[in-house]
Amino acid sequence: MSEYQYYEFLALDQPLSDDAYEYVRDLSTRAEITRTRFVNEYQWGDFRGNPSALMDLCYDAHLYFANWGTRILMLRLPPSWLALDTAAEYCNDETFSARRSGKNIVLEFQSQDESGEDWGYEVPGSLGLFVGIRNELSAGDLRPLYLAWLAGAYYVLDENEGDQSDGDQEDDYEVEPPVPAGLAQLTAPQRALADFLRVDQDLLKAAAEASAPIVDKPAADQNGAMDSWIDGLTKKQKDETLRRLLSDDHARARKEILRSLQPCAPKPSTVRRRMSSLMAAAASQADIREAERQQELERQQGLRDLEAQRHRESQLALLSDRGERPWADVADLIAAKKPTSYDAAIRLLTDLAEISRRRGRSAQFAERLAELRSAHQRKPSLIERLDAADLP
Repeated sequence: MSEYQYYEFLALDQPLSDDAYEYVRDLSTRAEITRTRFVNEYQWGDFRGNPSALMDLCYDAHLYFANWGTRILMLRLPPSWLALDTAAEYCNDETFSARRSGKNIVLEFQSQDESGEDWGYEVPGSLGLFVGIRNELSAGDLRPLYLAWLAGAYYVLDENEGDQSDGDQEDDYEVEPPVPAGLAQLTAPQRALADFLRVDQDLLKAAAEASAPIVDKPAADQNGAMDSWIDGLTKKQKDETLRRLLSDDHARARKEILRSLQPCAPKPSTVRRRMSSLMAAAASQADIREAERQQELERQQGLRDLEAQRHRESQLALLSDRGERPWADVADLIAAKKPTSYDAAIRLLTDLAEISRRRGRSAQFAERLAELRSAHQRKPSLIERLDAADLP
């Protein structure tokens, strides 16, 4: 299979300016480019642009996928939506980083796997799957950042195993960052991010044990918050809000207004677990999941066995009603002198033996079987099958 790369960029808050559009156009002649979206696929060659530079200059979101195992997601947002210091608590060297970019900050989520599984992996939909993460972060929802940290937990543990010094001091890499609420209630964008970053599901379930649930507020409460916000604006504030909503920056203005109306996300848990404890809890989750899987396999096998038994009982009942005809069928099958016919004859004799046993006539069956063996003693293939069948 040939190499494959996928690049996608989105301008979410405002479309590209004329200069930015021409700049992007010069980077690729084959890409699908509009004022808000850039998409290109490569099965040979490479993209001439620099994704980080394009995020600094033009775009708010970027998705990169290569079928040799590399997956990258970048999101740009204003620091009023997410403080860089807050993002830094979840950064690691493997799967998540955050940096300042002019008046914005850029988050980079990354996953690398050289096992080869992505050679047959399809591009995960489109960048649109992950756009909602920006809005979630703007509302104080830190679950995407925790997922990114969690995706790198195994890397960090492997690299630092055995490196810690004697004593009780806990290094930063050994302790998880603040645990946000709702890890057991991931949104659709968050589930897509967890899959994209290859977050281990047992580890995620273990992490969620220290995460408080999120209680959704009714729509009536949200409408009431909007009415209260509008009533609280002065005439000057209303005029300024209308100007922003009618300007080129209207998309960002609307998002900031909606963000101010959203209820604040619950504060992260103060419980800070050591990474070794998380891994042990994940192993326990894996054991529970495997036990549940085995129970389900046994249940399904029991159902199949029951169905097979019902089918056999039905077949035996039909065979019993046919009187002497099954013995004639046995004779016809043997007369065909074919291995498959011999096998069918043995199966039929096995059923006749069971019917005779249930009727208390096993002795009569044995007599007829002895006569059959005597009549066909010159057929070694048949006699071998009769011996193997262990008939009475």
